[in-house]
Amino acid sequence: QVQLAESGGRLVQAGGSLRLSCAASGRTFSIYAMGWFRQAPGKDREFVATIRKGADTYYDDSVKGRFTISRDNAKNTVYLQMNSLKPEDTAVYYCAADQYNFGTYTYDYAYWGQGTQVTVSS
Repeated sequence: QVQLAESGGRLVQAGGSLRLSCAASGRTFSIYAMGWFRQAPGKDREFVATIRKGADTYYDDSVKGRFTISRDNAKNTVYLQMNSLKPEDTAVYYCAADQYNFGTYTYDYAYWGQGTQVTVSS
């Protein structure tokens, strides 16, 4: 089993920056990919970014050039650096991990954190 704990969400003004963290514990050696998803009120959970062993990354077009995902294997932590934030980035951000998949769908990930709220004011 893998446990994930997100942190770093808060209220920020449009144009600002924020860094989210996701600390993994448990069978962390088995993790192949870790990703970030977000869910705004009344909407489905959507893919944001993912990173796998070897540091390959993939981003949704809506955040490409503004967000950066990175991974510290020694700390079993993945980060999401978010710059040039927009009100439409407001959502609960979830960290996810999987032992086998490197994907953009929620079903690609077996393990999920509880989420951290990001609110971007205009």
